Amino acid sequence: MMDDLDIEEASDEEVEQMTAAEALAMVEKAWLNEKFSPELLPHKQDLVDVMLDQLNGMQENISRAKKGDLKASIHKMEIDRIRYVLASYLRIRLEKIEKFVHHLLEEEAELGEDVPSRMSPEELQHAKNCESHKGQLRVLQVQEQVDQVMVDTAGDQGDEAIDLEKGSQHIMRYRVVAPLINNDAVTLI
Repeated sequence: MMDDLDIEEASDEEVEQMTAAEALAMVEKAWLNEKFSPELLPHKQDLVDVMLDQLNGMQENISRAKKGDLKASIHKMEIDRIRYVLASYLRIRLEKIEKFVHHLLEEEAELGEDVPSRMSPEELQHAKNCESHKGQLRVLQVQEQVDQVMVDTAGDQGDEAIDLEKGSQHIMRYRVVAPLINNDAVTLI
């Protein structure tokens, strides 16, 4: 029976045949395990895909219901709750990948062909992108008005001067704003 089945034991075929309630229980278990684990656990992409398919079916059923129907409103709230769980699960995984990107990519390179990856193909691509951009861009919040900050532009167009308004947020290379951080004119966020 699927209720007694651990997530790790669920094969692709079993994931395809489970009910919405079983899929939800397994997604919630994966979410809590990922949330409270200090390391990145093996991905459950098949389970997420099944739950997204279930959500799309539920959304279609709700769209056919009469407006103002109490059952439809309750089902809509349940869909929102499930979307939150899925988004939180994926967000937690991405945060761990970004935090431990170097270690995870080293581990990935050492894996044999018969050993499954902890990351889905999409997560692996995200990790590679993070590693290649690491140290290049920072998000900052402007604490006081700063005029004429020189930033590199794409291509051979040279540099461009921009004004940073107080309270605004920007994404830019660290080396451009490093002197502003030392003067407390901007804060990294």
